[in-house]
Amino acid sequence: MTNWKEVKLESIADVIMGQSPKSEYYNAVGDGLPFLQGNRTFGLKYPIFDTYTTSPTKIAQPQDVIMSVRAPVGDLNITPVKMCLGRGVCAMRMKNGNQEFLYYLMKHNVQNLLNRESGTVFGSVNRNDIGSLEVLVPENDKIQQKVASVLSLLDAKIETNTRINNNLEQQAQALFKSVYDTNNKGVLADIVDVVESGSRPKGGAVSNGIPSIGAENIEKFGVYDYSKEKFIDKNFYDKMKRGKVISGDVLLYKDGAYTGKVSLALDGYPHDICAVNEHVFIIRSKQISSQFFLYFCLSDEKNKNYLHTLAASKAAQPGLNQGELLGLPIFIPNPTIVRDFTQSVSPMMHKIAANAIENNKLAAIRDALLPKLMSGEIDVSNVDISALTSTDKLSFTEE
Repeated sequence: MTNWKEVKLESIADVIMGQSPKSEYYNAVGDGLPFLQGNRTFGLKYPIFDTYTTSPTKIAQPQDVIMSVRAPVGDLNITPVKMCLGRGVCAMRMKNGNQEFLYYLMKHNVQNLLNRESGTVFGSVNRNDIGSLEVLVPENDKIQQKVASVLSLLDAKIETNTRINNNLEQQAQALFKSVYDTNNKGVLADIVDVVESGSRPKGGAVSNGIPSIGAENIEKFGVYDYSKEKFIDKNFYDKMKRGKVISGDVLLYKDGAYTGKVSLALDGYPHDICAVNEHVFIIRSKQISSQFFLYFCLSDEKNKNYLHTLAASKAAQPGLNQGELLGLPIFIPNPTIVRDFTQSVSPMMHKIAANAIENNKLAAIRDALLPKLMSGEIDVSNVDISALTSTDKLSFTEE
């Protein structure tokens, strides 16, 4: 059984607050150090960099935990490289070197930190807020490492699945581009025979029930934010005449600033049973085998921009109606080309769906384990981390 103690964060970790260089020293070509002003390019666990500076101010070292300190406060990543910290981020460095443990320690305690925000209009935290945060930690450094290793195992698999999905999406996009640009012009109505939107029950969402998909969920196929999900009552769902999602449906957001965001439902992703709300179109092609073609057609940047611009031109209430969507100018390859394209990308799309479903399950396991591991409720002292090669071997003895 492991001893745990409550300490202030500043006693176990150093905190480096950011300071932005002058903008005249920024560049996007890779000169100098990577630079983060805030959380804009944070990833699942590691950021990507698109801005650099030749005049770095405050520095984070590789494997430092970085956190957004201005709205939205509390987003966390780990930097894979030496980088410059802008004023919207800070770096944290565990004094014993257990950076992975620090990352999960902060994920577990970030809500406590948010409750201490200094109260400015946009919300922020300072060095004292962070350093004085009280946290519970194992006294044994090796136990800290074991706790972090269990959670890292899950996140590593999520990262791997995400990389695979991104690669598959890029391959499928390339195949689509190779067949899309032809001389056969038409409009979306030529390949679509069903366009319908969902509805919202009186009284709005309920705490649980049937998932209802809106703009906050739709990003692209394989990317879905379950944490922002809303629900409708099952009785309301059962009575719905339109808006019920089936495998193969293309989903397109049709209102406001998010117009044109598009995704796809497939093989139980994002759910076996779900619906769309009144802001989302379900689109079905005249031949179900061309749903993948339809998804990539609507994902095409030129077509997305056309729909977004059309919706934005309505000053009073930006958005699309069915007629405007069906009037989208597109290229239409002959049926043989569409069929061959569908056969080529089908294995990729089903794999993306399977990986996305697995990622949701892995994230649920991780999120359930996090508070138990970080409170000592689950004892990892006798766990052989080297033997944990797959998530089905994650079994523990609770104290």
